[in-house]
Amino acid sequence: MSTQLLEARRVFEVAPFIRDLGCQLIALDDGFCESRIALETRHQQQDGFVHAGVQATLADHTAGTAAVTLISEGELVLTAEFKINLLRAAKGRYLLCRSQVLKPGRSLSVVESEVFVERDDGQQVLVSKATVTLAVLQST
Repeated sequence: MSTQLLEARRVFEVAPFIRDLGCQLIALDDGFCESRIALETRHQQQDGFVHAGVQATLADHTAGTAAVTLISEGELVLTAEFKINLLRAAKGRYLLCRSQVLKPGRSLSVVESEVFVERDDGQQVLVSKATVTLAVLQST
């Protein structure tokens, strides 16, 4: 396995906030990452739907991990900007995210994330879509 793919796996294992949310890495390839969260009460807002912050965090982190697969050794990525469209209320068993790098770059990479909720019947419904711009930096 390439150094970049190993580093991308590490991103899910060591980030304390991501571990606390219960984010799990599902699939990883060059320029692509898929993740999920088994939904619990703690992920809900006041009306019982998945909190927008949970969706945004999963979209952002999964996008960053997809970008990490395409950077060079000694580099890291940090979110510079992101925009999320919350398309419908989310309620179900799992929150899933698929992120694909749209434009890798030496200083900025742009990644698209699609977030789905998996309902009790197994149906996956698109609930949000994000565009994430990541700065590529030298690690120190």
